[in-house]
Amino acid sequence: MLENESVESREAEEFIGLADFVAEGGEQLSFSVGDKLLVHDKSSEVWWWAEFQGHFGYVPSSYLNQTPEDLEEDAWQDDEYFENYGTLRLHLEMLADKARTETYRQVILSNSATLRGRIILDVGCGTGVLSLFCATLSQPAAVYAVEASSMAEHTQQLVQQNGGEEIITVFQERVENLTLPAKVDVLLSEWMGNCLLFEFMLESVLLARDRWLKKGGMMWPSSACLTVVPCQAFSDYRKKVEFWDNTYGLNFSYLKSLAQKEFLSKPKFSHHLLPEDCLSSPADVITLDLLTIQVSDIERLRGEFRFTVEKSGMFHGFTAWFSAYFLSLEEHGQTIQLNTGPHSELTHWKQTLFMLDAPVSIEKGDVITGSLCLQRNPVWRRHLSIIFSWNINSTDASKIHTKCFPMWR
Repeated sequence: MLENESVESREAEEFIGLADFVAEGGEQLSFSVGDKLLVHDKSSEVWWWAEFQGHFGYVPSSYLNQTPEDLEEDAWQDDEYFENYGTLRLHLEMLADKARTETYRQVILSNSATLRGRIILDVGCGTGVLSLFCATLSQPAAVYAVEASSMAEHTQQLVQQNGGEEIITVFQERVENLTLPAKVDVLLSEWMGNCLLFEFMLESVLLARDRWLKKGGMMWPSSACLTVVPCQAFSDYRKKVEFWDNTYGLNFSYLKSLAQKEFLSKPKFSHHLLPEDCLSSPADVITLDLLTIQVSDIERLRGEFRFTVEKSGMFHGFTAWFSAYFLSLEEHGQTIQLNTGPHSELTHWKQTLFMLDAPVSIEKGDVITGSLCLQRNPVWRRHLSIIFSWNINSTDASKIHTKCFPMWR
């Protein structure tokens, strides 16, 4: 690593590591998540000149964020988060998602006999649709519908309009501050975000579980997994990068490197992956058991993958989606699945695309091995970074490619 001799005299800014980074070569710095670095020069959008433990070198800017004391905003962004859920826009999107909403309805309907007389907690109930399904389909003893946003005021009216006021009690409160009349038999929630964890509503669900779910109670979903596949993405690459080769008869290829940095540095939400663009069979890389996972576990989740390419093509990146599983309350009952992948009915989540910096030609039989890490942002607690590491037909550690995708800070 390089020493302080080449650093210009300037005021440095303190940043914190969002994820582990392993240097490649003597001009880069290695650091771990949570480490504090001094950035002396933001020489480019991608690489910054920094100091760590008396050594100097280049570090990837996407692996860093400012430390909490430099930020005045609420790290949970609660005002923004709950304000969004206080409007109809997001609720329309969710309610109009037939695959999502009908899956929950089917879970409640298929367990209606066993739910009779039980107490149910609906965390983040929104418009109260799931609570109303419970009240109208299963005759529970009580449903506690919890919603922290201002939508709760409308939820109360919807409960009355649908005749559920004798069963459903609406609480306009954050789960962390909630007081309920009794513990519950079933905790129900639709907490999943893009790439499963985005916005980290799961933390609130787990806190509610630990405080209010009876021993032996049921969580819906009961488990969830994140699935990944290597893929082609010709349309996205043409629109974002190759577009600059010939623009109205002019050569704008000078902008291609800038386009790669700007358009390929973050994941693409709401991507619609066609099954024929999958280069191999998908793999489940991270699985969560909602009855046992702890809040501390979701700070950093890591999984490994190994894909055997099933058809020759162009490797543009990885696409990810999730599945949620709902166990039956009956001993031999059916487990119901909500799958948001390309082989299932399209949901409002669609899939999430992670593009490589440049596509790679790949042949049938090639093997792509690597890992995926979901690293929660240590400052902006509803955000995360997703780090892909991969290798093609090699076990040589020096040939591993790594790319970090912030979602969003």
